[in-house]
Amino acid sequence: MTLHRFPLASPRPDARRFIDFLMGRIRGGRTPLVEYLIDPAVMKPILIGLLGRAWVEYGPDRASQKAYLDNFIAFWMRLGYDFVRFEQGLPFLEGRIEGDDRTAGTGRRAWADEHTGAIGSWADFERYPWPRIEDFDFFPFEYLAANLPEGMGFVACQAGGVFEHLSWILSLEGLSFALADDPDLVQAVADRIGGLLLRFYEHLLDLPGLTAIFPGDDMGFKTGPLISPSHLKTIVLPWHKKYAALAHRRGLPYFLHSCGNLAAIMPDLIDDVGIDGKHSFEDAILPAEDFQARWGSRIAVLGGVDINILSKGTEDEVRKRTRQLIETCGARGRYAVGSGNSIPSYVPPSNYLAMLDAALDMTV
Repeated sequence: MTLHRFPLASPRPDARRFIDFLMGRIRGGRTPLVEYLIDPAVMKPILIGLLGRAWVEYGPDRASQKAYLDNFIAFWMRLGYDFVRFEQGLPFLEGRIEGDDRTAGTGRRAWADEHTGAIGSWADFERYPWPRIEDFDFFPFEYLAANLPEGMGFVACQAGGVFEHLSWILSLEGLSFALADDPDLVQAVADRIGGLLLRFYEHLLDLPGLTAIFPGDDMGFKTGPLISPSHLKTIVLPWHKKYAALAHRRGLPYFLHSCGNLAAIMPDLIDDVGIDGKHSFEDAILPAEDFQARWGSRIAVLGGVDINILSKGTEDEVRKRTRQLIETCGARGRYAVGSGNSIPSYVPPSNYLAMLDAALDMTV
């Protein structure tokens, strides 16, 4: 199917309306688009085939970095988004397992090593090469903030949250044992991570034109949190509370992407942490419209088109699900439509574009 709508000839991004809609200050009209991540394997054919731009890898030199970021801006704007979302992470030493993946642009994919971590003792903690904020190159964030078209917003974050980095540095298995055997070590690692991320966000919030902070921190799986809710509440959520407070002091919303079933900590995320919106929904856990029926009067609901539909469904099935979400969640307000998780490499570009096309076709 040919989608003649893209690229949009005269996009009119409106980041202020995007935020006002999600914060409940306005209702009606077009339901805004949202996305968390879009894999380069999906971006590349769209940039080349629809936008007519040459693909440039993000390299070590400023010229390639600028060209990549210019493409990045053009992609988000010409597909109808009101903002660009960009993340890069501090170089934490974390275990990874690599394997072949023909869907990935590089042909390889990396997974977290769940069994062996870089830290398993206090001696490991002392010799761990903790990254320094002073050494981090904030150029891409600064370039995006300075080069956005009129009306376009800038949504940014550090790649990876406190729990994710904690479970990657200790490994999920190592973290589970350490919570019982040496909880002080777990707290020390979490606090070291949390403090570094706090300084990272302090730097981001000094950038002009920042629209929202929208980090990811996957804390759950299909039936519940990956560790006990009590541990999340004492070790992880206090750091999110600090980041949310930092954003709120600058008048910015704090949206959170977190996968899995988080019903056990959702009241804490809303009442204590102070998140302004939740992202990442899986129909097998809780469809976005059911989540919104329970929590949508208090926080925004972001995304919801299930990855199974986006990756395995037909274009018509993608369009149907997108329209269902706009007719229910969009009509209630405080909602932005997009994927339930992200746009990974195995989502056909045609399905991704069908979701966007269906969304831009509707008003409520």
